[in-house]
Amino acid sequence: MKTAAFLLSSLVLVAGPSWAAESQTAQTKPDLAKGQAKAAQICFTCHATDGSRGQPVYPIIQGQHMDYLVKQLHEFKEGKRKDDVMGPQAKLLTDAEIRDVAAFYATKQVKPGFATNKDTITLGEKIYRGGIADKMVPACAGCHSPNGSGIPAQYPRLGGQHAAYTEKQLNLFRAGNRANSPQMAAIAAKLSDKEIKAVSDYIAGLR
Repeated sequence: MKTAAFLLSSLVLVAGPSWAAESQTAQTKPDLAKGQAKAAQICFTCHATDGSRGQPVYPIIQGQHMDYLVKQLHEFKEGKRKDDVMGPQAKLLTDAEIRDVAAFYATKQVKPGFATNKDTITLGEKIYRGGIADKMVPACAGCHSPNGSGIPAQYPRLGGQHAAYTEKQLNLFRAGNRANSPQMAAIAAKLSDKEIKAVSDYIAGLR
C-alpha cells in the first residue's frame, strides 16, 4: 500500500498563485488587532469570538494554521470552495483582512475536544493511525500528525474538531460537492458511512 501524502480535510497542496505570491513576498506582518476587530464584526456568529467551540456545524478555527485559513478564505472568495455562508462573507474581505483574521485565529489557544461514541473508538483509531489497507486508504496521522496538530503550511489541524463538522466535510468530499482537494475526494470516496462517522468522532478527542 502506498503511503502517499493524503489528507483528511481540505489540504494545502497547491497554492493559488495570487495569494501564495503575496504570502511569500509581503513585507507587512499581519495586524492581530485588526484581525480581532474584523473577527468580532463578521466571524463571531458562527465561530465565536476566539474561534472556539461554537456550533458543531461550523469548524473550530482557533489554533488553526494561518496559511491554511488564508487558503480556505481565498478559495471561498474565488468560488473554488462552495458554501452559501462563507462565500459571501469571504468576498467582503480584502487580502490584508484575510491575512489579519487568519493570523488572529491562529494565535488562539486550542481547547480540547472529546470523542463521544465508545462503540466506534477502536475503528476510528485504526483508520486514523493505520489507514485501511484493503481500500488503499492511508493513515490520517501521516499528514495530520498522531495528535491531530497537522503540519503547518501544508496540512490542517484536526484534533479536537467537532465530529459533526468533520463528518460533513468528508461527506462533501465523497459526494464531489467539495472540490478544492482532489486528494481528499479520492480518499473519502473509499470510506463508508460507518468509517466516516468513526474517524470523525475519534478525531474530536485527539489532543
